[in-house]
Amino acid sequence: MDIVAPPAATCDVLMSQQLQDYQRAGMAIDQCPVRDVLAQIGDKWSTLFVMLLAERPHRFGELRRALPDISQRMLTQTLRDLQREGLVAREVLPTVPPGVEYRLTPLGQSLSVVLAPLVRWAADHHAQIRSARAAFESDSPAPSAHAAAG
Repeated sequence: MDIVAPPAATCDVLMSQQLQDYQRAGMAIDQCPVRDVLAQIGDKWSTLFVMLLAERPHRFGELRRALPDISQRMLTQTLRDLQREGLVAREVLPTVPPGVEYRLTPLGQSLSVVLAPLVRWAADHHAQIRSARAAFESDSPAPSAHAAAG
């Protein structure tokens, strides 16, 4: 199934209308709901955890093994952040020793549906993006020590 993006002009009009609505309501631009939500879910790990938990509930150790390059501290913080946003629920299991399981809430499930096409797009276009990066970096002069300091 091909996803057709709306024309840029349509997106511009929608964003412009939203910004005008926020301004009329007396909202500062830093109170924009899109910015607020994306600031919470747009980090390096949150999308990955939402997509993992969309498959099924996971225990802490399973999540750690699924993404071995995350530190325990960052894993804990990301899960807490997702709980705070109402996207993930934490359940203490009645086992010996006690276990903890994480699952998506209905809100988190609705987010996973929206993220799935983005994840698919990233996988489908990863090689192109890496090539573009490499081409950009080979065409761009390295910053001098003086320019970096100034």
